[in-house]
Amino acid sequence: MLKLGVIGAGLKAADYARSWAGMAGVSIEAIAEVSALSRERFTQTCIAAGAEAPRSYDSVEAMLAVEAGRLDAVYVSTPHAFHADNALAVLRAKLDLLLEKPMVTTLPEALALEAEEKRSGKTVVIAFQGGLSPLVHDTRNRARAGEFGELVSVSATIWEGWKTSYSGHWKQVPAISGGGFMFDTGAHMMNTVCLLADSAFARLSAYMANRGLAVDLATAVAGRLENGALVTLNAAGEGPEGCASSITFFYTKAIVQIDAWGGWRQISRDGDPGRRETQETRATPMQTFLAVREGRLDNPSTIANGVRFARLWDAIKTAAAGDGTPVDPRGEMPGPI
Repeated sequence: MLKLGVIGAGLKAADYARSWAGMAGVSIEAIAEVSALSRERFTQTCIAAGAEAPRSYDSVEAMLAVEAGRLDAVYVSTPHAFHADNALAVLRAKLDLLLEKPMVTTLPEALALEAEEKRSGKTVVIAFQGGLSPLVHDTRNRARAGEFGELVSVSATIWEGWKTSYSGHWKQVPAISGGGFMFDTGAHMMNTVCLLADSAFARLSAYMANRGLAVDLATAVAGRLENGALVTLNAAGEGPEGCASSITFFYTKAIVQIDAWGGWRQISRDGDPGRRETQETRATPMQTFLAVREGRLDNPSTIANGVRFARLWDAIKTAAAGDGTPVDPRGEMPGPI
C-alpha cells in the first residue's frame, strides 16, 4: 500500500483523486493546501470514492514535519512557480515524488532538482500524460530500433480556447505561472517532441504574441536537432472552445502522427495510412508511478528529460525576447548565437 501525501489540492489533484482514492494499492493519507475550499473539495472527493478523509494541513512545511515517517511518496500539483521548492522539500524529506508538469520553470531549477535526486536516491516521475503513455513508449522504442528509419523533420501543433477558459486564473499570472499558453498546455507538446525526437535542440528561433495578456498566447518555433532533423512547434491559445494537438514525425520509412498526451497514434508507411490507435490516459500517472517504484517498469518520464525540456523552454524565451534571434539551447545559460 502506497501511503501518499498531496501538495496542492486544486482542481487537477481533485480530478485525479476520483480514481486514485479508489485504487487498491494507494492510500491518500495527507494533503497540504493553502485554500480551505480546495482542501474541503479534495476531502469530499476522497470520501465519495470510498476512502478515508486525508489529514489536512495549510502548509507544506507542516505536512512534511508532522507526517515524517508516515508517508512513502508525495504528489505535487501546485502552480508552476512553486514546483521547484515543493519538489526539493519532498526529496529532502526522503520521500518519492510524482511531480505535476511542467517539472520546473527554469533550467537552473531543473539542474538543482536533478542534483537533489542524485543525492537523495529517491524515485521521481514527472506527470506528463505523454511521457507516461504506452503509445509514446512504444513509438520511442520502435524508432530507436530503426523500424521507421531516420528522422527527417517534426511538425507539432497544439491549440485551445485557453484565453477564455483560464481568464482570471493563476495560469495567466506571470509571477506564478512561469509562462503562458506555450508553457501550460503547450508543455505537453514540447515534452512529447523532446521524448520522441530523442535528440537535443542545437539551434532554434522563436516568436511569441501575448495578444493583450500578460503572458504568451501564441508561439512559433523553428529549430534544428543535433541529429539533423528540423522541427517546427506552433501553439495557439486563442480560438474556439476545445483543445487538441497533432504531432507528425517524418521518418525515411514511415510517418508517425500522435497527439501531445499520447492518447492516439497513427503510423503510415508504404502508401498505407494505417489505423488510429487510442489509449486511455487519466489513470496512467499513478499506475506508472507505482510500477516504477516497484521496479516493474523503467521510468519513462524522468528528471533528465525534464532538464532537456527546461533547456528548450529557456531557449524559446530567450529567442522570443530577441525577436527571433537564433539561440543554442545546449548550455546552462542558453543564449544568442
